[in-house]
Amino acid sequence: MSSPTFSGPTLYILTGPTGVGKTAYTIELAQRWQVPIISADSRQFYREMRIGTAYPTEEELAAAQHFFVGMLSIHDYYNVYMFEQDVLKLLGELFRKYPVVIMTGGSPQYLDAVCHGVDEMPDPDPATRQFVINLFQHNGVEALHAQLQLLDPEYAATVNPHDSKRLMRALEVSMQTGRPYSEQLHKNQVQRDFQIVKKYLNRPREELFDRINRRVDKMMEDGLLEEARALYPYRDLNALNTVGYRELFDHFDGKCTLEQAVTDIKTHTRRYAKRQLTWFKREYEEILLNDSK
Repeated sequence: MSSPTFSGPTLYILTGPTGVGKTAYTIELAQRWQVPIISADSRQFYREMRIGTAYPTEEELAAAQHFFVGMLSIHDYYNVYMFEQDVLKLLGELFRKYPVVIMTGGSPQYLDAVCHGVDEMPDPDPATRQFVINLFQHNGVEALHAQLQLLDPEYAATVNPHDSKRLMRALEVSMQTGRPYSEQLHKNQVQRDFQIVKKYLNRPREELFDRINRRVDKMMEDGLLEEARALYPYRDLNALNTVGYRELFDHFDGKCTLEQAVTDIKTHTRRYAKRQLTWFKREYEEILLNDSK
């Protein structure tokens, strides 16, 4: 089956919640259409985090041409603006050879950056920044998220509640401008010179959650505990502030048993999947999968 016919170069975005089966589905599509895949999974950028991020296997990477998988070290600095610029440059090259390029991954901010651009936000005044820093230092990330729920419930519902960096930025902008951070995102949407088709994979809720639970068990069997232990000395790096590692770091710190850490990984992953779905339902068309069919 050849790639579908669109009116001009097309970025076909295929996203979905964690554990839904994006990798297998996307590779099958890329093989059928004979086109490359761009990853927008911000944690699969890092080569040291293979097991905990469900990094594609060597066989899967060989099955289709992949970009932005394992191109960074956890010690490298990278952000969503850099990703936007890198992807746009790459697309300019790929569209000379392919009519369609597939982008996949479940990191909403990175997908949005390619679709809409990254807005310039005002730098906070020193007093606002210090207030937010103090809130975090004295009361923790939970206080940041609680405050953001008051000022910007829409963004608070989609952002990772443990991502202190994004929570602090959203609070700073909301407090300084007097308007929710979410209202100021993409207020001047850019026009891309290629078509964008947006799809997201989904499954019945119980099936999705069962897949998530079983995937965590498989990660543990594949050596996630050992991978996390090797990364533990670098636990303060932003790349490692993610589900699957954070809970095991708590176990290493003596805050919980290994059994509780694994349970927490499953719980936090399911919650993250819910937040992803909230985001995707706003502007993506659903493709419903079902293992029973």
